[in-house]
This record gives sequence, structure tokens and C-alpha cells, in this order.
Amino acid sequence: MPRLTSAPPIAGLSALVTGGSRGLGLLMARQLVARGCRVTVLARDAEELAEAARSLRRPGGPPAGTVVCDVRDRAAVEAAVADVAAREGGLDIVIGNAGVIQVGPSASLGPEAFHDAMRSIFDGALNTALATLPHLRRSPSGGRLALIGSVGGLLAVPHLLPYSCAKSAVGALAEGLHAEEGAYGVTVTAVHPGLMRTGSHLHAQFGGDAPREFAWFSALAGTPVLSMNAERAAERIVTGVQRRRPRIVLTPAARLADKAHGLAPATTTRLSSVLARVLPRDAVGEPGVTEGVAVQEGGRAAGSRVRKVLSALNDRAAGRFNQRGRAAPPARG
Repeated sequence: MPRLTSAPPIAGLSALVTGGSRGLGLLMARQLVARGCRVTVLARDAEELAEAARSLRRPGGPPAGTVVCDVRDRAAVEAAVADVAAREGGLDIVIGNAGVIQVGPSASLGPEAFHDAMRSIFDGALNTALATLPHLRRSPSGGRLALIGSVGGLLAVPHLLPYSCAKSAVGALAEGLHAEEGAYGVTVTAVHPGLMRTGSHLHAQFGGDAPREFAWFSALAGTPVLSMNAERAAERIVTGVQRRRPRIVLTPAARLADKAHGLAPATTTRLSSVLARVLPRDAVGEPGVTEGVAVQEGGRAAGSRVRKVLSALNDRAAGRFNQRGRAAPPARG
């Protein structure tokens, strides 16, 4: 059972998590279930949702609700939220987590990658927030909304620019809504995780020299110290939402990067330029992306033994957090 940290009780409250069928979203939903919430998860894939619901089931507890919904579709989000609120007698906690990750040089990703990131990440967060806030304002306990940004939204990360741009917009949205919604008893938490071992590299999209982009991204995201155990990250996020914290930055590396950029933005930008020089160059050809699982299964990412070693924890996480269509049960003890 996940370790719970002392915080105001939320047992019995109704919670909604978008992008909750796998990875960090699934783990946050699991934390909410463990704390006694009635949880509904939204995602686009019906099979992933069914597996997520199975992994969230607890003996004697209510089953987790699931809704197939594309958060890019405002009308679909509004309908899904209305249905969940009617079924659950309202909404008390909402976590907007849905999104995509594109990795590669901007020229190789092309403009469509930027548009897709904004639609999936920012529009998804905006649609979720605007649809749920009327219900959160009516919550007897005082509504809680969390929007998942990223350290990539606090400073621009080379070869992750579509993601950084969209996450930056999510961070601004969360901070602005926190200021506006306080008068209605709703707290909004901006969450900025650093690298986490969620297995997300399998569903990330890679442009340019896809095998080499996959190699550095999967290795870095799985490296201990630089990356964080995803279950611990989910626990800290949910605890922060319980405590109504306005801002959460996770991992020491992310907090250091945030402070460095705030104190010395020009120096941080120069350091980012140095990093960009060691990353793969643009590939010749039309812009486009390849999903990580296709790169790995095609055997094109197998070249580096170092990558395999560094990515081992992340590969293991993918098998546990429904990134491969199967979710491990919650850890015990």
C-alpha cells in the first residue's frame, strides 16, 4: 500500500484525473483511491482504461469510473465532466494530466508537432479547467484543481521545445487560475515535475534521428538521481493537492534548474546551448515523428549498452504502469 503523508483528509471526495490510464496519471489515481476518494479516470484508449480500472480496484471499495474522452475536444470534455459530476454528486478534486511528448530538433519535428502539443497539453488543461471549475466551486469541502506542467515549462529544453512551450502555457494558466479562483474557495496547484521513471519514453514521439533521440531521452529519464521514482512523485503531488499548495516542483534537479533560470536566465540559456550541441542534429527529409515503442520494437534503439543500463529502471516502470497494456498492482508495505 502506498505510504500516506499526514494531510487534510479527502476520504469520500469525488476525484477526476485526465490522462489517468497509464504512467503518472494512473499513479496519481491510485494515490487518490488509497486515500478513500471515489475516482474517475479519463483517457482516449478504451483498452488502457479497462486495464487501469482493473489495477485501481480495491477489495471492498467502489470501482474506479472510466470515461473515454479526448481532452482536445472541448464539447466532449464538457459532456464527460457533466456526466461524472451527475453520477458522483459533484466534483471535489480534479487533476489535469493528459498530454504528449515530442522529442527532436524543432526543424525535424515541424510546426504540426507544436500545434499538437498545444492542443493536447494546453487546450487539454484549459478544457478540463473550464469544464470542472463550476463544479469545484460548489464543492462543500472547497474544490481542488491541479494542472500538471513540467520543469520543461519553467525553462526551455532543447529538443523538447513543443513540450516546453505547451507546458509553459499550462504553468501560466494554473498560476492565474489560482489567483482568480481563491475568492470561490477553489485552490489551483501548478505541478512542475522533473524527470520521472514512468516509462513514458515508449509513448513519446521522436523526430529527426529517431533512434538517437530515443536513446538519450530514455537513458536520461531512467538515470537515478536525475530522475525520480514515479510512485513517490505521485504521492507527493497528491499530498500537495490535499494541502492546497499553489506550486510543486519535483526532483532536486528540477528545483535547481528552476532557481538557476530565475537568478541567471542568460547563463542558463547559454548552458542550454552547450547541451544542444551534443544532441543529435536535424535529419534530412520531411518533418515527422515516430512513437517510441516503434523505435524500440524495431530494434533501432538497441545500439548503446550504456543506454540499456541507464534506461533499465524506466523500461521496468513501463511494464508496471500500463505503458505496455498491463499495470502492476500497488506496492505493498
